[in-house]
Parts: sequence; C-alpha cells; structure tokens
Amino acid sequence: MPPVPTPLDPIDSREVLDAIEHVEAHLLDLFDTLTADEWDRSTIVAGWHVRHVAAHLLDTALRRLSLVRDGHAVDRPASGAPADVRAFVDRVNAEGVTVYGRLSRSVVTALMRTVSRDYCAHLRALDPEAPAMLAVSWAGEEVSRNGFDLARELTERWHHQQQIRLAVDRPGIETRALYHPVLDTFMRVLPHTYRDVAAPSGTHLDVRVTGPAGDLWQLYRGDEGWRLARGLAAPAAATVTIPGEVAWRLFTKALTRAEAEQAVTVDGHRALGGHVLRAVAVVG
Repeated sequence: MPPVPTPLDPIDSREVLDAIEHVEAHLLDLFDTLTADEWDRSTIVAGWHVRHVAAHLLDTALRRLSLVRDGHAVDRPASGAPADVRAFVDRVNAEGVTVYGRLSRSVVTALMRTVSRDYCAHLRALDPEAPAMLAVSWAGEEVSRNGFDLARELTERWHHQQQIRLAVDRPGIETRALYHPVLDTFMRVLPHTYRDVAAPSGTHLDVRVTGPAGDLWQLYRGDEGWRLARGLAAPAAATVTIPGEVAWRLFTKALTRAEAEQAVTVDGHRALGGHVLRAVAVVG
C-alpha cells in the first residue's frame, strides 16, 4: 500500500494580506501613469478596455465592503448551484462595469484611493480561520475559511491588474512575493478539476510552474479522491510544466485550448496530465 502523502501546507494568510496591500499600491501607481489613449485601450478580456477592468476592480471592492463588511445585500444568486452563482456574478459584474466604466481615469483613481484603503483594512480585520461569507466556489467548496477567501481576493486583484499592464505594455507584477501566492492559490482548484478523473490509488502528478515565482505542486490520488500533497518521491504518472508568464492566463480562461496546448508541456501520461488544461480558478 502506498504511503500516505504529506498534505500541502495551508495558504499563509499573512503573506497573502501583505501581497494584497502591495498589489493595491502598484495599482494606484499604475493608474497615475495612464494616458487617455491607454485608458481606452483593449485588453485580453473580450469587449473590455482598460477602463472596464479598472471599473471592475473598483466595483468588486465596493461590493465586498458593502456585503461582507457591512452586511448589505440587495440581491443574491438564486441558489448555491454553480450555474446560478455564475449567472449572478456575470450579471453584477456587467452592471458594475457599465456604471464605472463611464468614468475618467482621474475620477476612478481618486475613488480607488479611498476604497483601496478601506478594502485592505477590512481584509486585515477578518479572522483567517473563521468561515467566510463567500465560499470559493471554483474550488468546489460550499463553505470556505476566510483565509482561502482572502487568497482568492489576491488572485482577482493581481490578475486583473496584470491584464491592464499587458494592455498598456507596462512591466508585470510577477515578483515572487506577489505572484507565488497567486499561483499557490490557483493550484487549489486542481482537486476539484480532477474530481471525476479515474486513476489507481497512489497515482500522482507533478505540476511545475517555471520562472522566479514558480514552484512544484503535486496532486495525489488517494482512496477518497484527489488532493494536493508535497514531498512525493515516487515517479509521477505525468509531469506538467507551465511557463510562469502564461500560468495566470491558463487559470483565468485567458488562453484558448490551442494556445494552452502549445504553451504547456506534458510528459508521461498525456491524457491524465493534460486534464490540468481544464482548470479554471475564476467564476464567470
């Protein structure tokens, strides 16, 4: 019988909170440098210009403060079913982008300075071990710890800012301190992604992201299903290598299947390893 692997370490909430505050500071600095032309430049999000992504960042921070901090909810998803959650998120996101996407860069920046400060203070005040008001549904959870919800917030703030930077040809924010916790959070989707994939107990995959912020994550099939692990020395059934510069785009649906297959290398069992390409760590 194969040895029981060591579970992957929990996400470090202190590291996440520090990263969020740095990401927010970088965002404000970025907004200060954008020209009118750049504000209206297209991004990799279909139909969204830079101003729309900026509007989304402002809107989601405001909605979180209203709902989670203040307990003010005007409406909610019809149910907790994934399809209902996705439809609700798509609708309210579109509404927020429509409203705030009309505003100028200087107005959005001024609003964001206040909102970002309050947003970071709110996140700092949460108990990472307490149940979150918002479950991380893309990981298949119906109830999540605040610590995981905080990490999900980091992935949202980080990857949307990265979309803006890509559009306006500014340096990215792929430093290890900011990008590694994003990657570590994205990887938590893998057990849910593989939930229906059959494999003998004891099978494991190595998923490696290259670059300065990269690392090795291991996905293990036990008697009760797939889970993330560390320190597995036996040969992996498949090894998946993802370039660091495209990893965030893979997990946020910003690559076509053809682009993902071209960018990602799978050694060993190709069908088993290739299932990583189905991972989606966003809602909507």
